[in-house]
Amino acid sequence: MGKVLVLNASYEPLNITSWRRAVVLLLKDKAEQVEHNGHFIYTDFPLPTVIRLRQYIHVPYKDIPLTRRNILHRDGHACQYCGETKDTLTLDHVLPRSRGGPDTWDNMVTACVCCNVRKGNRKPHEARMTLKKMPRKPYSSLYFEVTKHLRNGLHQEWRKYVIGA
Repeated sequence: MGKVLVLNASYEPLNITSWRRAVVLLLKDKAEQVEHNGHFIYTDFPLPTVIRLRQYIHVPYKDIPLTRRNILHRDGHACQYCGETKDTLTLDHVLPRSRGGPDTWDNMVTACVCCNVRKGNRKPHEARMTLKKMPRKPYSSLYFEVTKHLRNGLHQEWRKYVIGA
């Protein structure tokens, strides 16, 4: 049946939950349905894809873990030097580790094997290579997770609630 995007009372994305949990929130009148996909649980009860909480919830900042999967997602599963979307992508340190480059969001990019070998133990400008975009840490963990669902073609009705998707 799928996942449901939960919006805060201010229409900001808050969470992704199961359709069952979303229905419980609707039945308890803790949320209202904003979007549905045309499927019905009962004849007069559409299956929600986006719900909005009736009361505002304060959300503390949540850090996004630095993982291979998350770096690949941030970079759109494409080499940041040549733009190729091959199956054999690696991670490259912009400032190589042997030269003091840290394992951080701002220093790691996705690269194809050819570009990674060509760059070697040098900085991009030393290898006469340019980055398609400068690496940076994603701002919000929820926006980051929601864009994964959007990339897979699921839940296109979520797009208007996610900035930059």
